[in-house]
Amino acid sequence: MSKFVKISLVLLTALVVAVSFLIFDIMNYMEEPAGLTDETKFVVIGKGQSFNTTTSALEKAGVIKNPLNFKLIARIKGYDKKIHAGEYALSPAMSPEAIFDTLLRGKVYHHKITVPEGYNMWQVASVISEAGFGPAENFMKIVTDPEVARKYGINAATLEGYLYPDTYSFPKDEPCENIISAMVENFKSVFTPEWEKRAEELGFSVHEIITLASIIEKETGADEERGLISSVFHNRLKKGMRLETDPTVIYGIKNFDGNITRKNLSELTPYNTYKIKGLPPGPIAGPGYESIKAALYPADTDFLFFVSKNDGTHVFSANFKEHNMAVQKYQVKK
Repeated sequence: MSKFVKISLVLLTALVVAVSFLIFDIMNYMEEPAGLTDETKFVVIGKGQSFNTTTSALEKAGVIKNPLNFKLIARIKGYDKKIHAGEYALSPAMSPEAIFDTLLRGKVYHHKITVPEGYNMWQVASVISEAGFGPAENFMKIVTDPEVARKYGINAATLEGYLYPDTYSFPKDEPCENIISAMVENFKSVFTPEWEKRAEELGFSVHEIITLASIIEKETGADEERGLISSVFHNRLKKGMRLETDPTVIYGIKNFDGNITRKNLSELTPYNTYKIKGLPPGPIAGPGYESIKAALYPADTDFLFFVSKNDGTHVFSANFKEHNMAVQKYQVKK
């Protein structure tokens, strides 16, 4: 065997050993996390961002080690061209294989937003804004646009009452329009055809039921009283009596300071139910499932009045004499 052949065999053997070592190293690398801590690290990958920049961001966050291996694997497998933009919640305890899987599938982090029952659209706008989804003004511009309401098949000037209270989750930078759409579609899934039929049986439109439900929502302090409060309003409407409910008055006051006065109660606005007969022109908040149900299925009572006992519950009365006694006991003396 010539000297040249011997040298070639040695070099070939060395190359095979080196390649084998590299393959072994890469295989091990894919399964070895950068650390043991499962602390969440948020990494944002921008649209059109280079893979080198992405790798640097991952290394800086401490979720990968040996970035050269990470880039080499991505180049060999073509991962570097398939990663989705977005915000990701990763941790050092994740293996590179798990991190690649997350990035390739676009499993971006979703921020939770909780919209409580009884929030009006301004309050909902604040929740959305504080969660980082744009200025409240942008949200309000959309929900107060009659064209938007019509687009969703809602016979109203705004989306007040139809931004269904629930917990939602959206990725970073989700457009406001999509968030609003999710809330309205959630409402439509809750308000079933059966409920539409029930509203019709009662002689109410869907909008009137949601308006009544929003008042019940604002007046209810104890869940078990929803049906009773609903019965009072239904009974008053049947008799042509004014609803005389403070939350509607408050809704009609611009820049309400938290203190309702006699002047407020005597001021004529479309929402002052001490002055107008029947329901106000629209909802005053977003009612939850139980309040909508109560508006559709009131308790069977002859109650016409209720007064707060200052503990979240109420005293219900069928006539003014009984009501006046309750007022004297729980309000005047207090």
